[in-house]
Amino acid sequence: MSNATKGGLFGGGGGAALGAGIGALIGKSGKSTAIGAAIGGVVGATTGVIIGKKMDKAAAQAAAIEGARVDSIRDANNLKAIKVTFDSGILFQTGKSTLNAASKDALTKFAKILVSNPTMDITIMGHTDNQGSLEINQKLSQDRAQSVANFLQLQSVTATQFKEIVGKNFAEPVGDNKTAAGRAANRRVEVYMYASQRMISDAQSQGK
Repeated sequence: MSNATKGGLFGGGGGAALGAGIGALIGKSGKSTAIGAAIGGVVGATTGVIIGKKMDKAAAQAAAIEGARVDSIRDANNLKAIKVTFDSGILFQTGKSTLNAASKDALTKFAKILVSNPTMDITIMGHTDNQGSLEINQKLSQDRAQSVANFLQLQSVTATQFKEIVGKNFAEPVGDNKTAAGRAANRRVEVYMYASQRMISDAQSQGK
């Protein structure tokens, strides 16, 4: 099944069979992002299909990890890409950037997916709610993104896969900071997985 098909299954209630706390693959969001470097030309349909299959497989694996939410998006080349969101409450204690013991198990499993896909580039973004000063939240969001990156590298993910590790403070909320639920949703770390130039080139060669 494609990401969109899986998303319809899980979004329609089929995801309950995965068990409480297990990440849900919610499918194609239809959102394009600036993630990835545009290659300066149109990527052919066959190349897109080859890359899409790799992304589908990685997304399904990530969706089985406890505490992970997986979205399928489009990168700067309009190719399938993956956004994996981890709730900061799962990863860290309040106001801290040191990983919890439980989160290390989830990130260890996630690292195996990245290691098995060495031609996928990675961007990590840390986000906070709006409680406290901008300066404090900027540092906290950056430190949390870096903590996740450092741990993944300890699990043999190559440093060259990481293209950006950045703290976004509370500049990009996904929930209403006026509510407890909204603030909780805003405290998150996002890991983007997208096709590198090498993956695109390999897929183009494979499609000939």
